[in-house]
Amino acid sequence: MTKSCLITGATGMAGSAMIEYILENHHDYKILACRRRHSDMSNVLHLLDNKLVEWIHLDLTDTLEVEKTIEWFLPNKIFHLGAQSFVPRSWKAPIETINVNVLGSVNLFESVRKYTPESTIHVAGSSEEYGLVYPHETPIKETNPLRPLSPYACSKVMLENLSYTYFKSYGTKVVITRAFNHTGIYRGEEFVTAQICKQAAEIALGERESFYLGNLDAQRDFTDVRDTVRAYWEASEKCNYGEPYNICSGKSHSIKQLVDIVSNIAQISNEVKQNPEKMRPADVPILLGDNSKLKEKTSWSQIYDFESDTLGGIFQHWYEKLSKHPMEKMFL
Repeated sequence: MTKSCLITGATGMAGSAMIEYILENHHDYKILACRRRHSDMSNVLHLLDNKLVEWIHLDLTDTLEVEKTIEWFLPNKIFHLGAQSFVPRSWKAPIETINVNVLGSVNLFESVRKYTPESTIHVAGSSEEYGLVYPHETPIKETNPLRPLSPYACSKVMLENLSYTYFKSYGTKVVITRAFNHTGIYRGEEFVTAQICKQAAEIALGERESFYLGNLDAQRDFTDVRDTVRAYWEASEKCNYGEPYNICSGKSHSIKQLVDIVSNIAQISNEVKQNPEKMRPADVPILLGDNSKLKEKTSWSQIYDFESDTLGGIFQHWYEKLSKHPMEKMFL
């Protein structure tokens, strides 16, 4: 019997990777991929003709539209990945961030409560919720205090609290994950790994002389998005409702270290300059996670090597995109 899976934010990096993962590994699921009316479809062009994927427009802030979608599709699983997810933008557009990430999620929860109370909802939280983390608190466990440092992080804390409330009040089957930084070839250009790899490709092609980035000292725990979405699926199958689970590698890299790794891949050596416009009003100094709780409940482990598979893949993507030619073997 064919089961159904609804994905919000389906055109984003995680959404598109989630679709690819389900198509490759769970052939008994039909997918309803939800997108905004003006979404950039470049990440999913290769998926548009797949008969197991149906695309619809969905504005999470439109209560009636969300209700009609849930009532019509009656999903067995929901991967709630739709959000305003760019932290710097949340400082410029805090109201939009709260509307989409919090009120949009309430619309989804209410619709599931009314029409498909047996649906499992995976809610994508974020390591940004931890915010101000002290050195003695790393690696960060799920029990660590939440000290959010951005409107985006606040919105995700509110979303988690709502998830717990709906589980306790109505029995809504909500699984919560806190994904630390994850990335891949479809990561938006505004995010740091894409910025570094794009600038490295431009340097390799003789189009720029220096890297120009924000806070070089910030330390982050990175995972390949393909590993992250596999963790989303396993969490939806095996983790306890209403509880948070970290998805992370257990290793951290500073932004400067990322530049060094990509420079080595690209075989370049160029100056790194700091761009004041890319500095945040408040920045999280270190995010280094503990994934033991997730591993205790699931069989999840990382498959992809972050340096060669992930960063190497992103650099190759940008080099080929900018040069319009396959990457030369010297870069592999």
